[in-house]
Amino acid sequence: MSDMNPTPFSPSEYERRLAKTRGAMAEAGLDVLIATDPSNQAWLTGYDGWSFYVHQAVIVPLEGKPFWWGRRQDANGAVRTVDRSKTDVEFYTDDYVQSTERHPMQDLSAKLAARGLASGTIGVEMDNYYFSAKAYTTLLTSLPDAKIMDATALVNWQRAIKSHEELEFMRKAARISDKIIRFALDRAEPGVRKNELAAEIYAAGISGVEDIWGDYPAIVPLMPSGSDAAAPHITWNGDEMKTGEATFFELAGCYRRYHVPLSRTVFLGTPPDHIKRGEEAVVEGLEAGLQAARAGNRTCDIANALGDAMDRAGIERGARCGYSIGLSYPPDWGERTMSLRPEDQRVLQPGMTFHFMPGLWMDNWGLEITESILITDDGPASTFCNIERKLFIKD
Repeated sequence: MSDMNPTPFSPSEYERRLAKTRGAMAEAGLDVLIATDPSNQAWLTGYDGWSFYVHQAVIVPLEGKPFWWGRRQDANGAVRTVDRSKTDVEFYTDDYVQSTERHPMQDLSAKLAARGLASGTIGVEMDNYYFSAKAYTTLLTSLPDAKIMDATALVNWQRAIKSHEELEFMRKAARISDKIIRFALDRAEPGVRKNELAAEIYAAGISGVEDIWGDYPAIVPLMPSGSDAAAPHITWNGDEMKTGEATFFELAGCYRRYHVPLSRTVFLGTPPDHIKRGEEAVVEGLEAGLQAARAGNRTCDIANALGDAMDRAGIERGARCGYSIGLSYPPDWGERTMSLRPEDQRVLQPGMTFHFMPGLWMDNWGLEITESILITDDGPASTFCNIERKLFIKD
């Protein structure tokens, strides 16, 4: 892209996104939306920076030009990553940062008032990692003429069906996912220290594939071994990998913030029968779930297909088995909308993307074999990656 248009997608793509968001705002009765989720900021404007530890947002009025708002030093990053012809850039000064005397939302309220946006109905992402209780109460006191309404996930839902441009980014991320999973499986040996392997996985992912450079993933490499694999979200330590233990690798290639997660499990030595039975059930459930993952079916149909396989194997799993994926920032690579579970009734549509994630986390062992999938126009879901679905065994 030229310096005049630094955003990673075409102007028409951002126009499509803004129009969808405004349509949802109008339906919800919103005059203004304050999008604090960095994924939503990037999706709406292209803004990209490690600045989400301070208050920032994209403000979308129902009519007129949106603007990015954040810390003064981060406004330099906004100038470099958003299309200035479509998005204004506003900032607050550093005396607002981590202050006990003033709050950035006071500055935002003043800027809304200056633009004639301080009354009416204003939507905020209340159930969000990046919007604090203090931010909410400050807006309430600073905007007395406004009605503050919960607009959690309003933008996230507009992201559910991926455009062709987004799918190209995800296919690039998938090539990195294939690379790092194969690398981890090849590198896994007795005596390899977990922290050293984690460092090598990071290096492999960020170096990318050919001209596809790797971005930092929203979640660190998850790679527990032995009894620790019963706890899917603990991180690495300095222990060595051992014969007689299974290790699963839950990793994601990332390209321009688009993620394609993937998990595979390796056993060093001869796996016991319970792990082999788990492998058989998970693979059977994956295959059944992929067949159920068709446009017109529901998210619960995928979960129920997996659950039937688990029931036949006598395995009580008791967890959701997937979630919508795409653009994301730490601490999560999911989109926080659809889940694959029996009570979720969302109708599947072409262009939806999920991490189909039937991990087993039992009392003292764990196993993960997963796929990132795309709902297609016709037939079962396609997978982004090309790693054999099985338990990898290294004697």
